[in-house]
Amino acid sequence: MELKNAELERYARHIVLPGVGGAGQKALKSARVVMIGAGGLGAPVLQYLSAAGVGHLVIVDDDHVSLSNLQRQIIFRTDDLGRPKADAAADAIAGLNPHVVADPRNTRITAENALSLFDGADAVVDGSDNFETRYLVADAAHLGCVPLVSGTVGTFDGYVTTFRSSEIADDGRPNPTYRCLFPKGADRQTIPPCEEAGILGALAGVIGSLMAMEVLKLITGAGDCMIGRQLLYDGRDGRFETIRYRWRPGNPLNGTGGRFRDLSHHTAQEVADIPT
Repeated sequence: MELKNAELERYARHIVLPGVGGAGQKALKSARVVMIGAGGLGAPVLQYLSAAGVGHLVIVDDDHVSLSNLQRQIIFRTDDLGRPKADAAADAIAGLNPHVVADPRNTRITAENALSLFDGADAVVDGSDNFETRYLVADAAHLGCVPLVSGTVGTFDGYVTTFRSSEIADDGRPNPTYRCLFPKGADRQTIPPCEEAGILGALAGVIGSLMAMEVLKLITGAGDCMIGRQLLYDGRDGRFETIRYRWRPGNPLNGTGGRFRDLSHHTAQEVADIPT
């Protein structure tokens, strides 16, 4: 896919960048990325991916913009209050980069629509805010053979990691799944939602920007993605740490006894309840 003259100027800093160059920018233009959630994490991810020239961004969110969102969901403006988040985010993307197709889906991801939403995607980005949805997104990405970038924020901390669980690692074992990293979910008492616990707004920008970096590396091939590694950020102390995690043979997706192969007959809660 050729770049127009206006795109050559717009993306000039990418094109002269070793590891990206013209070929990488063309790959970005041809890419289709699905963003689950247009909230605190989705906002910076969508902004940076659209600015980078990712050609097709699918935005999946069934929520509406509220006043309390604006403290951290910086893709929205006060005039967007009450609008569907997916639509408002798509309009913001159009204003930032007319060369990007923003495809709003005002729906919640479910076991029934997940695989169709991910069809043809080069990457899925999970910015959801609950374990049930994260398990569903990760399982669907695995079954659809689509790389997944996952991130989460707390009050002052967050993490980022990348999954290519449908692929084999260099050591001959499968890459780890989300269920290898999180074999059991967490309830509201363990991780309360941000409306109860609060969140420092800029934290979403830190973690969302790191998630966007992972997507850009996946598409261009520049650098090593965080497969089997989880990057942890403590905003209160200003500290980054990295932990490693491995494929777990007992996981129900690509484990030695893996039996979960079809999303179509499961609700999101049933997916989250699959034993590990």
